[in-house]
Amino acid sequence: MKIPDAIKRRELVEQKLDAGRALKLAEAYLAKDRVFEALAFLAKANARERLAEVRDEAVRNGDVFLLREASVHLGEEPDAETWRALAAAAAAAGKESYAQEAQRQLAAREGS
Repeated sequence: MKIPDAIKRRELVEQKLDAGRALKLAEAYLAKDRVFEALAFLAKANARERLAEVRDEAVRNGDVFLLREASVHLGEEPDAETWRALAAAAAAAGKESYAQEAQRQLAAREGS
């Protein structure tokens, strides 16, 4: 499936789409490594398992922003253990600012 241009994408995000079409659009974006753009279509498709995979990948890659976005679409708040794992992955990958933000989020959840 061809990825729509930015204007068409916005229109599609605002429209009601059947789950099958939304999932195909999401997978097309994912195939091009355009994960953030895929999230809205995964949510429209109610593809919770796929959203959870994206969330888990964000943790493994130490990506604070992707974790937040995937969590929003899942309707969840990352717990302390998730932030701890993300902080470790970010630090190991040399993503110091992401590791620091994850540590801040962890401290907020642990009441420190």
